[in-house]
Amino acid sequence: MLTVIFQFIRWVFEKFAVGVLIVGLGFASCGLWLFLKDNVDFEQWRQDAVRAITGERSKVKSALDDVHKRMDRISVEITAEQERGKQADKIIATLRDLESTWDKLTGNSEQQKANAERILSLATLRLTVTAKVAALQRDFTRTTWERDGLEIALGKIDQQLTAAQEQQSKVLHYAERAWNHEVGWAPIRMAIKGWVVVALGLYFLGPTAWRIWLYYFLAPWIARGRPVRLEQRLAVLPEVSASQVAATVMLRTGERLWVKERFLQSSDEGLKRRGRTMLDWTIPFTCVATGLVELIELSHRGESGEAQLTLSHQGNALSELAVITLAEGSSLVLRPSFLAGVVTNEGQRLKIRRRWQLFRWQAWVTLQFRFFEFVGPCQLVVAGSRGVRVEQLLARDGGAVAARRTNQDATMGFTPQLDYRPVRAETFWSYYRGMNPLFDDLFAGQGIFICQQVASSGEAQQARKFWAGVWGGVLKVFGL
Repeated sequence: MLTVIFQFIRWVFEKFAVGVLIVGLGFASCGLWLFLKDNVDFEQWRQDAVRAITGERSKVKSALDDVHKRMDRISVEITAEQERGKQADKIIATLRDLESTWDKLTGNSEQQKANAERILSLATLRLTVTAKVAALQRDFTRTTWERDGLEIALGKIDQQLTAAQEQQSKVLHYAERAWNHEVGWAPIRMAIKGWVVVALGLYFLGPTAWRIWLYYFLAPWIARGRPVRLEQRLAVLPEVSASQVAATVMLRTGERLWVKERFLQSSDEGLKRRGRTMLDWTIPFTCVATGLVELIELSHRGESGEAQLTLSHQGNALSELAVITLAEGSSLVLRPSFLAGVVTNEGQRLKIRRRWQLFRWQAWVTLQFRFFEFVGPCQLVVAGSRGVRVEQLLARDGGAVAARRTNQDATMGFTPQLDYRPVRAETFWSYYRGMNPLFDDLFAGQGIFICQQVASSGEAQQARKFWAGVWGGVLKVFGL
């Protein structure tokens, strides 16, 4: 009880410490400004700023004047070329009028030939003038764009110059105005200080209110939903060995082992060894996300006898391994992220059924949309933190259905004939402090489910725990 009270007091202290830090930073900023105000010639700073802005304005104004001169020159050139075009059109029209039928029959042929050549020359000139006018008009359009940009820049500089000229050493006055300035949209409109109070309220009380709503209102409603049952019955239950730091796997003739490289400790000489890119090419994303890539394949192709291999996690002393044997007619729903290796017969494909549960509220709330069912005959080598525990559910006296709950983060797999559903964590305080997820897993019926002894090591730093939680949520969505 004292521990709980101490943790609550520490949480309250941390919350208020952050609030005090925010207020302290505000007062520190004001104090720094007052210090600078008393030790810096504000008027000199303002004049320097005005001079700098005025210099920049002169450059922009000079560029704008050049643009206006260029526009005037282009306008004059366009007018001159258009006038040349009009003169050419008049001369062409006059020469056309002289080309009557009577003149062609009785007139001077040499003069008529000269007129035709003149018309052709003027027509060529007219085309040249038209092209030049079009080019000048394009230049004029681009120049107007340049003028508009400079005018916008000049307007902004004028605003900066006005603000600098009017700037006074009364920052606190303007800060007070900003503090009381109203923002928002009708009918939700209030001063900045009101929004600050709302933000602080959400910071201090929002997470608690959200967790209370999830625990006391949403979670009970979800727990009343229909459980998931993937199979009505199972012919043979899996056999699970005791978990150990090192697991021994025996390969008979014609069998092969696919194993993650970091789990292979030692093996008998004579085994054929090669690499395997991916556990199953039909689920590439799953294999990449759970590390089931770049596996080692060891096969026993001797005429008789057995070969022995020792598997152990080379980088985690807290990880223990167990071997799950799935006979013909047996299967197990397992998260692939716990899989360390698989033993199958050569030439036999590992059979994995993907079971989607998209149309259940429990799936959307718990983010458990997909289940992977491994079907025998095969052997699965699984790794769990501090060991692997097998829970067996049997029929009780009087025909009562056996049921048991476990921490959701510790669940590794279960037989598909069990009823599976999420149930609310047993205590609000354990969920609120992050010691337990919102939902536990509840299994009912006759079968087995497999768990880690410890859900997590608890030694990761907060940042690593956050990103691990995000990645774990993504894996959970896809049943990994």
